[in-house]
Amino acid sequence: MKTHRSMFTRCLSAFLLAVLLAAGLAAPAAAAEKFTVAWSIYVGWMPWEYAGSSGILKKWADKYGIEIELVRMDYVPSVEAYVAKQVDAVVMTNMECLNMPAASGIDSTVIIVGDYSNGNDAILTRGLDMKGLKGQTVNLVELTVSHYMLARALEMNGMKESDVTVQNTSDSDIGPIFLADTSQKAVVTWNPIVMEIEQAPGVDKIFTSADIPGEILDMMVVRTEVLQKSPALAKALTGAWYEVMDLMSKRGPAAEAALAAMAEESGATAVEFKAQLKTTAMFYKPQAALDYVTSDEVKEKMNFVRKFSFDHGMLGEGSSSSDAVGISYPDGTVQGSSSNVKMHFDATYVKMAAEGAL
Repeated sequence: MKTHRSMFTRCLSAFLLAVLLAAGLAAPAAAAEKFTVAWSIYVGWMPWEYAGSSGILKKWADKYGIEIELVRMDYVPSVEAYVAKQVDAVVMTNMECLNMPAASGIDSTVIIVGDYSNGNDAILTRGLDMKGLKGQTVNLVELTVSHYMLARALEMNGMKESDVTVQNTSDSDIGPIFLADTSQKAVVTWNPIVMEIEQAPGVDKIFTSADIPGEILDMMVVRTEVLQKSPALAKALTGAWYEVMDLMSKRGPAAEAALAAMAEESGATAVEFKAQLKTTAMFYKPQAALDYVTSDEVKEKMNFVRKFSFDHGMLGEGSSSSDAVGISYPDGTVQGSSSNVKMHFDATYVKMAAEGAL
């Protein structure tokens, strides 16, 4: 009798559990971790939008059991949101990473160096050469890579930043304002705005990022505290990125459709978008990115960036030198303060991609 009752109880329990599961009353599964990633319109960052709209990013997020929300923002506000910890990761350049989050005490890790600008950033003028900039007002987004490139261009031509007047203008307004106001003689900006402006009559490019190759890096950056807690975010982002890179680097209808979608989202035609890609040194293969981020060249270029940032008071209040903020590299070396390392170049995830380990 005891055995009969035991069997009956087990059968009844199994039946009740099945009913509960069918009714959706069983204990809910643990909610997936959610992360927010900000991006802004730029040729080297459009693959992120495509990764999101195509479902590629979701596929990789699902693989690692997380959720990733992509949020489009204007560039500077996106970095400000990252500094305010309103987003977990953001696309930004190497200079902004050093002088906005790092200088604000936000510890950041570069997980992907996607490309470097090789002509996408430009100084455009109406009837002026570099020497002719002296005494002129130059419109740009202040304290961004546009400002940095202007300073480098002036320095390389024997001039100083004090030789010009910098007029701060938002990235959403800079193109329309320059095109509408023909009294403006000089502007510094990035694509797709550059291509729009240079089509205007009487406008010439007098200096571009191709004149300082490798100095303006376009990167995916994650807050270090988030990365340490949830490396799955970096794995999912890196996996998605290189799947899109692989697609873009091939020929055929799938690649053309992807490029056309990126072009449309950026406000360019497919032809214009491909022209922008030609002035972008994309690291399509993870091994190429790995080779670059582990080279001495990155350290050499970052020295220019550190100097500019310090000279413009962008390394934090009370900074006494360009060494105020430390930058660590994959080989373990540190530029600047080893006790205040706030920017890390981490090759862990791109190395996994190169080895097919994601």
